[in-house]
Amino acid sequence: MARYTGPVCKLCRREGVKLFLKGDRCMTSKCAMERRAYPPGEHGSTRGRGRGRRRKPSDYALQLREKQKVRRTYGVLERQFRRYFANAERMPGLTGENLLQLLERRLDNVVYRLGLADSRAQARQLVCHGHFAVNGRKMNIPSYIVRVGDVVTVRERSKGNSYFKERVKGLGRRSLPDWLALNPKTLEGQVAALPARSDTDVSLNEQLVVEYYSR
Repeated sequence: MARYTGPVCKLCRREGVKLFLKGDRCMTSKCAMERRAYPPGEHGSTRGRGRGRRRKPSDYALQLREKQKVRRTYGVLERQFRRYFANAERMPGLTGENLLQLLERRLDNVVYRLGLADSRAQARQLVCHGHFAVNGRKMNIPSYIVRVGDVVTVRERSKGNSYFKERVKGLGRRSLPDWLALNPKTLEGQVAALPARSDTDVSLNEQLVVEYYSR
């Protein structure tokens, strides 16, 4: 499956907000948004200067940028993101909130939100390498959608890995969303409820995404 492999800091700079794609680094002065808070490219630092004034972005531009922000936050490519949106439309309730709920329920996001990875990209890699099980069965599909009651655990053979031994020491540093529960000693997480709109850890305007696909 295709995956963006370029410098992720450019994605944050392009969207103008921190997407926390590099985990703890995003919280330090090394973050690219702290040092270069302007769009990438040769004209990024001079945009709005010189001849003329910066134009007010159109409605379409705002919708596009918000769609890209959501997609890049969760590390989803365009075709897959369209499928998520189509599924969200068929679900009862608000389409935008349904979309965010589906993205939050991805297994790689659950691993990240449990604090078992520093970023969603790292969580995706850990899942692909087969370090996790869902309800006792090995699961190496990052896009797997968890359900209420599902138990996500680090596999026994992986608990002896130096990465997870160190990870146990740092669990608890990141706040846990209300819809998830975690036992730090056994590295076992459980989906206690469906994620609510307020559980999203990034500032997003999902209504603009709905407007983008409703054109």
